[in-house]
Amino acid sequence: MQLPSPGISATDKKQTQFIWYFLLGWTILNAIQAWKLEIHADEAYYWLYSRFLDWGYFDHPPMVALFIRIGDSITHSEFGVRLMTVLSSTLSLYVLWLIVRQYGAAAKWFILVVSGVFIFNIYGFMTTPDAPLFLFTVLFYYVYQKYLVQDSYKLAILLALVIAGLLYSKYHGILVIGFTVLSDLKLLKRKSFWVIAILSVALYLPHILWQMNHGYPSVNYHLFEQTTDHYNFWQTWTYFPGQVLMAGPLIGWFLFWKAFRVKVKDGFIRALLFNAGGTFLFFLLSSLRGEVQPQWTLIGFAPLIMLSLIYFKQCGKPLVWFSRLAFINLVFILTIRILLITASPLIRKVGQVKSQYGYKEWAHTIREKVGDNYVIFMDGFQNVSKYDFYNNTTKGFAYDNRYYRLTQFDIWPIEQGLQHKKAYYLVRGPIKGVTTDSLNTTGGIWYGGWVNDVRTYQQVKVEMPQSKITMKAGEQRALDVTITNPYPYTINFNNQGYQHQVVFAACTFTGVVEISEQLSADDFHEIKLEPGQSTHYTFKFAAPLQKGNYTLLFSLRTDPFMGSKNSRIISLAVE
Repeated sequence: MQLPSPGISATDKKQTQFIWYFLLGWTILNAIQAWKLEIHADEAYYWLYSRFLDWGYFDHPPMVALFIRIGDSITHSEFGVRLMTVLSSTLSLYVLWLIVRQYGAAAKWFILVVSGVFIFNIYGFMTTPDAPLFLFTVLFYYVYQKYLVQDSYKLAILLALVIAGLLYSKYHGILVIGFTVLSDLKLLKRKSFWVIAILSVALYLPHILWQMNHGYPSVNYHLFEQTTDHYNFWQTWTYFPGQVLMAGPLIGWFLFWKAFRVKVKDGFIRALLFNAGGTFLFFLLSSLRGEVQPQWTLIGFAPLIMLSLIYFKQCGKPLVWFSRLAFINLVFILTIRILLITASPLIRKVGQVKSQYGYKEWAHTIREKVGDNYVIFMDGFQNVSKYDFYNNTTKGFAYDNRYYRLTQFDIWPIEQGLQHKKAYYLVRGPIKGVTTDSLNTTGGIWYGGWVNDVRTYQQVKVEMPQSKITMKAGEQRALDVTITNPYPYTINFNNQGYQHQVVFAACTFTGVVEISEQLSADDFHEIKLEPGQSTHYTFKFAAPLQKGNYTLLFSLRTDPFMGSKNSRIISLAVE
């Protein structure tokens, strides 16, 4: 591969000047929005990541936590959380320009197209794992472009560092690596390629070990728990329109059309085609097994945009009509962003956008009620994370019951700190005998009550050797389970002398509806486990009387809570 080497001319200098002006404006706009807009629930959750720095987390690798920790150490505010994203977004676009400039792309087209990509505008200031992922994706293409021209160990080491950054940002980074290798299998013949592979794995080893030590929570969640039993055609039907919208409300269709009509003149363009096509196809197929969120394809937009800009140069036509359409598209996006910044009533009523207004006051209202005590929220990481962020505390805890998925709160030591303490239990609907207060907040009416001597076992692990079992209708069977104490202190399931009783239950579901809760025998309450200790227990279980497909999980429940999800979901077939 031989890249064109344009000389430095007056035109080049002028184009570079335009790019710098654009990047300055882009940075200022993102900074203003990062400062003005309240924290998003996901960002608040990742802020909590930064309070417990580790090599891994339940949902994601740790790069997002590092991004937030850096900014938050400068200023604890929404702007601090988003500072690294604002800077990395600008850097990413500049590196994109350096790549496409090698193909003679014009600054005008670069600015019109890049600024009009809707997904770039969203993740130009919001801090999620997609922010570092996009940065390292662009850096990967930049170094890979040079590596194709020059097979050197220096570039190989640099590429390995970038690949490690990709993988530490988000698991989707593996797609960039995989599709790139598929685009040029001759890479396997390079000795330097194996240096890249070995060094990348070595750099990523701490996260792999973290997964092993925690029972592969991310693998179980992303590959098993996120899948659905029933195919939803709507998810597939709306997938591509959603991607076109992310590419640009008015110009997305044209970018998709032209990107895949580019002439493949070298290995780098071929790599871009494999990555763009492969990424969008991969997530289209993923829609057959579950929800695909629009931002998951962010790594596909970097090659898509580069291919489009390369095509514009290859085409050689002025495309006047497109420049006008792209300008209108940009004005439309800028209008939306201005409405967000000014908190216009028009935008505050739209979908999830309204959740980014009024929650700072909501969090402070709750804090006035509970003081420095622990607050236990029912299910979900969203509201509790906002509470913690706006009060700069880690005393908000999410109780993830058996009807909800596991989160990082099932790993953090927050639960350990509230054992046998007085805590305030906060829920959206009143619970008879539990909630005694109602709080009128900017986030609506919430109900709460004090729980004395909190007793929970949310992190206790219950494991069965089988992930699928088959039984006859009404059949009784002794199920062998292993119960493990993950806490740094001794636990027991004895109810004598405790205000809140603990029960061990096998819960059977059809879909999301629980149809039965079968309790253990009294001998369960004799179990006492030292830190890290495991024991076998025989649970006497009776299959449902009706034939069909069910799911089964084991749950530990103490009043006033609904019971936690202490085991993986087990498939139960009743014949």
